[in-house]
Amino acid sequence: MTIRHETAPMPASPLRLAEVAARAGVSESTVSRVLRNIGPIAEATRVAVLKAAEELGYVPNRLAGALASTGSALVGVVVPSLDNIVFAEVLRGVTERLEEAGLQAVIGVTGYDLAREERIVSALLAWRPRGLVIAGIDHTPRLRDLLAANGTAVVEMMDIDGAEPALDRRVGLSHGAAGAAMAAHLLARGYRRFGYVGHDISRDIRARKRLDGFVAELARRGVALVAEEMVAGPSSVAAGRRGLATLLAAHRDLDAVYFSNDDMAVGGYFHCEANGLRMPDDLAIAGFNGLDIGQELPRRLTTVRSPRYRIGQLAAEQILTRQGAAEAAAKPATIDVGFELIAGETA
Repeated sequence: MTIRHETAPMPASPLRLAEVAARAGVSESTVSRVLRNIGPIAEATRVAVLKAAEELGYVPNRLAGALASTGSALVGVVVPSLDNIVFAEVLRGVTERLEEAGLQAVIGVTGYDLAREERIVSALLAWRPRGLVIAGIDHTPRLRDLLAANGTAVVEMMDIDGAEPALDRRVGLSHGAAGAAMAAHLLARGYRRFGYVGHDISRDIRARKRLDGFVAELARRGVALVAEEMVAGPSSVAAGRRGLATLLAAHRDLDAVYFSNDDMAVGGYFHCEANGLRMPDDLAIAGFNGLDIGQELPRRLTTVRSPRYRIGQLAAEQILTRQGAAEAAAKPATIDVGFELIAGETA
């Protein structure tokens, strides 16, 4: 595990009702009535209050009375999907560690939609959670502002590649480096005509980063990606099988295909088996994630294993140990857990 020592700016303290009232030029009780939609309110006043709340990134405290003295036992956990075993393992790591500390995870699923992520996080913040664990580091600008304004402990997990600074803490791996490592491995095996089969990388940003890293490493070695096939919808075994069939129908001379993840690669494996293609002699295939199913195939899948359960545990640990600004500033902002390249038998 590599720990990169950085100092991330600490979020400000949570906004108070009084600040919204001052911005809108009204009383705190008026702000409270507007936000709770109680009683008759002049339209101009309502608009002024809502505008002030949005500009400040204020989220109403739904548990103000109860939590003001006791603090919340809730931790919001936001992931893109529950269909993929990858996030099930991450969630297991998060929830087991939180439960050991007497905290309860509240889970939101975004469907790889950043606008939905913004809505989910905003709703979670209204309950004043102990912290937030969010899969990914790419967010809407408004969500970044909202989190900065509310001062909640935030851990971004799964990824560490990004131009934007960490919101608070990050735990994950470099997907660009993982893609580059696979390209270097396949090139070292003698492959030169590469194809790619993936799903919707406009939404799955980490898959896109792996592809970018893969292509960049090929280019650095003087090799270009010959062709790619993007299958509509989420990743799956069936999508991988269809994608490889389509790719090979147009490009029969490929000697290696990189898949966006192991689900897709296992589908490619099944296509090869069904059509008499010997792996790796006729075609080499490789994936990402290191799923158990890929390692239990008759010919073990060549892939990159990500430490998903460990990422979940470390993300939860960051929430539990984050205290005041002085202590947090002294700790590393980013924990790089690394990855393991598995030289299987399909490439």
